[in-house]
Amino acid sequence: MSAISLKDLKAKVFFSSPLFLDSGYILLAPETPVDEGLLKRLTRWEFREVHSSGHMLDEAVDEAEASQAEADAAPVIAEGAGDREKLEVLVAFYGDFTAYVDSLYTRFVTKTELDFNELSNRIKGLYGLISENRRFLLRAQSQFPAHKNYLVSHAVRSAVFSIILGNALKLPPFRLIELGAAAVLHEIGMIRLPSHLYMAGRQLSPIERKSITTHPVLGYNLLKERQVPLAVCLAALEHHERLNGAGYPRGLTGDKISLYSRIIMVACSYDAVTADRPYKAARDGSSGMLDILKNEGKQYDDNVIRALVYSLSIYPIGTYVMLSNAKAALVIDVNPEDPRYPIVQVLGAKSPDGKELVIRTSEASVRVQRPMSHEEIEKATASAIA
Repeated sequence: MSAISLKDLKAKVFFSSPLFLDSGYILLAPETPVDEGLLKRLTRWEFREVHSSGHMLDEAVDEAEASQAEADAAPVIAEGAGDREKLEVLVAFYGDFTAYVDSLYTRFVTKTELDFNELSNRIKGLYGLISENRRFLLRAQSQFPAHKNYLVSHAVRSAVFSIILGNALKLPPFRLIELGAAAVLHEIGMIRLPSHLYMAGRQLSPIERKSITTHPVLGYNLLKERQVPLAVCLAALEHHERLNGAGYPRGLTGDKISLYSRIIMVACSYDAVTADRPYKAARDGSSGMLDILKNEGKQYDDNVIRALVYSLSIYPIGTYVMLSNAKAALVIDVNPEDPRYPIVQVLGAKSPDGKELVIRTSEASVRVQRPMSHEEIEKATASAIA
C-alpha cells in the first residue's frame, strides 16, 4: 500500500481500492467518496497520512468493482483460537451458574432454604466475568439451551442483563452484586403458585392471570421473612410496576419505583421477548430491542433503555444478521460509538491468515440489512460448518 498525505486528499474524490487509516482500519470503500467530515476528523485526530493500494479517481468505480470491494470493505479483526477457547470456558461457566440457580430454587421449594451470602458470592463471580468478558458471556448465553424450568432460565438471563445495564449506569460493584442477586430472586414468589401457571404452554385465562399477579407480593414477603436486604425485597415487589402507573401490584409511578426495579423491569421485558417461553417461541434480539425502544406509554426509564441500547446494540450480541454484501454473519460485539453498526463474524469466511473473519460494520462499508429468519440461520450455519 502507498501512503497518501492528508494534504493531498480533497472532498468528492474516490479511490479504486479501499482507503485505510492503518493496516487494520478501513476508512472508505471504493464506492464511497471522501467528504469534508472525514477530512475534518482526520485533522482533529492529528493523522498526517492514509493508505491505499489503489489510485485516486474523480468518479466512482463501476458497479461490479464496487460490489466486490464492499465485500472486503470493513476492517478485519481476526478471531483466533484463544477467543474460541475463551468462549468455551464461558459456555461452561454459564452452564455451571445455571445449575447453581436451579439448585437454589430447588432448595427453596423443598427445604425453604436461602443462603443469601452464598448467592452474593456467586454473583461476584458473574459480575467479574461480565466486567472482563461481556461479549463472550452474551455469546455463551445465546448458545445455551433454555432450562427445562423457565424460572431458572429467566432468573439467569435477567441477572446477566441487569448487571450489564447497571454497569452501563455506573453503579458501584457492591450495588451491581446486590442488583444481580435481586435479578436472580425477583420471581421467587412464583414458587408459591401452582407450577402449571408459570409453565403453561398456552395463554392463561383471566382468573389464572389474576393469580399470577400475586407473585410480587408473595416474593417480597418470602424474602423479607429471611432478612434479605430491603433493596432486593423491593425488586421482587416492584419489577412489574411501570413508570406510567400501569403496572402492579401498587400502580407506582416514576421515581417512586426503586432503581433496581427499574433496571430489572427492562431486563425482564427484553428477556421475555427474546427467550423461548412455555407458550411462545423467542423473537430475534433486534425485534426485542425495537419493542423496548418504542417504550409505548412511557413504561420504562429512558436512562435504562439507553443503557440497554448502548450495551447490546440495535442488533444484540448473538443475533444472526444478513449483511449488505449478502453475507450471513453473527453479531459478536457492540460498537460503543454507534449501536447501529455492531461487530460481526462473517459465517464461513476466513481472514487472509486463516482465522475467523470478523468485521466492524459501518455506514461507509458493509452494513447490517436485517436479522435472519430461523430457516436462514439453520441453512447458513450448516453451510458454514460444511
